[in-house]
Amino acid sequence: MQLVEPKPRLWRRDEYHRMAEAGIFNGQRVELIEGEIVEMSPQGGPHFTAVALAEETLRRIFRQGYVVRAQGLLSLGELSEPEPDVAVVSGAIRDYKEAHPTTALLVVEISDSTLTFDRGEKAGLYAKASILDYWIVNLIDRQVEVRRDPAPMAGQSYGHSYKNITIFTPAEAVSPLAAPQTTVRVADLLP
Repeated sequence: MQLVEPKPRLWRRDEYHRMAEAGIFNGQRVELIEGEIVEMSPQGGPHFTAVALAEETLRRIFRQGYVVRAQGLLSLGELSEPEPDVAVVSGAIRDYKEAHPTTALLVVEISDSTLTFDRGEKAGLYAKASILDYWIVNLIDRQVEVRRDPAPMAGQSYGHSYKNITIFTPAEAVSPLAAPQTTVRVADLLP
């Protein structure tokens, strides 16, 4: 007799959407990450405030030719549809009336209770999708962690991660790769 290990059933985006339309998630905050449906924690006041601050700050920088999406989906292949806290994508708002963007110039996740997940699984997912600029607004340590230069890496979530990680404190500023002539003060992103 041959032994076979059970494996989890992975869900595709189309199945995930049908489940949502059928009301299976019943108002829960969930994301599809590499075929798994992941329940996200509720947003507290500091988290929600930081999302609004990041959205407001990035809208001042990225104007015509860009869309700053707060908590909008990204369609990153058949098995993943994360909902980053803020993403900057190319184009105009109506470009995405039929489908969600498939990439982003910058993704920002606001982290407190999900810090480990955002540093691991989310970083691996965004690196695998070749997102060049991934920022974690770390509310616990009051800093911004900037991840750049995505690459395949054995032993990392989904086989990918970022080669460069730079920490910025509230007294510092960071320039988005897609707008290198501008700066974002870290203090402006923290509640």
